[in-house]
Amino acid sequence: MADVAPAAPASPNPSRGASPRARAFALGFVLVALILAWEWYDTRSQLAALKEEVAKRLRESDAASRDAVLLAKQAQDAMRETQARLAQAEVRLAESQSRQVALEAAYHELSRNRDDWLLAETEQILTIASEQLQVAGNVKTALAALQAADARLARSGRDRFVLLRKALAGDIERLKAASGTDLPAMAAKLDQLIATADSLPLAQEARPAASASPGAPSEESGFWRKFTGEVLEDLKRMVRVENVGRIEPVLLSPSQTFFLRENLKLRLLNARLALLARDEATFRADMKTAAGWLERYFDTRSRAATGALAAVRQLGSQSGVITVPTVDESLAAVRGYRTSRTQASR
Repeated sequence: MADVAPAAPASPNPSRGASPRARAFALGFVLVALILAWEWYDTRSQLAALKEEVAKRLRESDAASRDAVLLAKQAQDAMRETQARLAQAEVRLAESQSRQVALEAAYHELSRNRDDWLLAETEQILTIASEQLQVAGNVKTALAALQAADARLARSGRDRFVLLRKALAGDIERLKAASGTDLPAMAAKLDQLIATADSLPLAQEARPAASASPGAPSEESGFWRKFTGEVLEDLKRMVRVENVGRIEPVLLSPSQTFFLRENLKLRLLNARLALLARDEATFRADMKTAAGWLERYFDTRSRAATGALAAVRQLGSQSGVITVPTVDESLAAVRGYRTSRTQASR
């Protein structure tokens, strides 16, 4: 059998042995390139999307920024307005606080000096009442003033004013007792007497009552009887006998008569002034003088003179009714109380 020679190993083909590796390498390279290309594309797409997102966010941010700026401006305007209002409120608060402080100070001062204020007011009321009594003789006004002062002291509720109220009560009772005098009516009567002084008949002008004349002679009496009667009547008229029943009246000249009437009017006028001035002594003296003149110089048998004399005597007899009451006791009490408080505060 023929020896079969062993086959010699085939020599490697460089081109055929390198080809798979090359292809693998090429394939890997292509894959890597594809991967890189994909990565690049994907990255590019992501970058584009990111840029779009960033641009969108930037646009939104710009819009938000503009809105924020607008809001900030509005907030600043509102803050400035609020600050202005706050400043005004602070000014008003400061004014209110200053007023409150002033009111509190006034309240404390008033509370601290309440008694002093009340005493000063009471003294002022009493002083006005005293002036009304002394100057105008207005008893009713003075009485109302004292009653008002006593009411204020009563409303205060202070027990320390008891003595002062007692003094006021005494003066009030005296004023009530004197308030019944009708001084205007008395002054009116004096005015009426002054007006009628010129028409009062004088005593020297008085005439006796006419005697009854004898009956006229009848025609049957004859001429001689009638003539004799007329002659006797004329003789009776020539001589007059009168029983005046009093002291011989004073004969006055016309000038003396004028001054008598004027002096009577002056006396009555002076009595009226004394009445209004509450000068009782002068009033009574003038009324007494006027009554004496009426009784001596005027015809008291006439109705006018008799009425005038009765009125003068009636007015002059009202003694003690025009005396001016005073409030000196109350004034002394309130002034003494104020003096004691002043000394105690020192």
